[in-house]
Amino acid sequence: MYQKSQYVFQEGKPVLAIVRNYGVDDFEGLIEIQRESFPPPFPSELWWNREQLMSHVEIYPQGAICVEINGELAGSITGLLVDFDSEKPLHTWEEVTDSGYIRTHRPEGRTLYIVDISVKPAFRKLDLGKLLMQSMYERVIEDRLERVLGGGRMSGYQRHADVHSPESYVEAVVAGEVRDPVISFLLRCGRTPVALVPNYLEDEESLNYGLLMEWRNPFKA
Repeated sequence: MYQKSQYVFQEGKPVLAIVRNYGVDDFEGLIEIQRESFPPPFPSELWWNREQLMSHVEIYPQGAICVEINGELAGSITGLLVDFDSEKPLHTWEEVTDSGYIRTHRPEGRTLYIVDISVKPAFRKLDLGKLLMQSMYERVIEDRLERVLGGGRMSGYQRHADVHSPESYVEAVVAGEVRDPVISFLLRCGRTPVALVPNYLEDEESLNYGLLMEWRNPFKA
């Protein structure tokens, strides 16, 4: 199993973060992370439920990671293993993740697919999202996988859709001309674009577009 301790910084002061696998005792805290990360009008039925979380820890516990600050669960990230065909990259979030239940997990898969990453708003200045993403990169290296992969919702696209096509919006974000809350974050985490995916998930802010992005194992290049 996985656990590490690392200092992060809050207003210039070091704070100890503990990154580890989550388990059954963490379920209420994980649901609270979702509740705070996705407040109304986001539908509460789309937050993690106990059945989904049980699937995570039973099917692929190595991909079920959380981070604690002073004993409080502050964020989480979840993944599963898949077979990815770069010649046929288009899919939906629901298809690849089994609507978050991860029963689509392939134990022999060589791609670690990110199902979800969430950090409580009060902790977002501590770079915990980047720390959680790093834990998945470490899993890829430890298990000699090929890549981390996942779709980032283009959460700023709706505000720019009158002047940008989805393709030109991605180009503008990668060029640093436009900041997208999700895609820019993933770029800072070391992820690179693979494919633009229409109808990736139902999301008004992104007009249902997702950008498939990867981090490749540098030892498997």
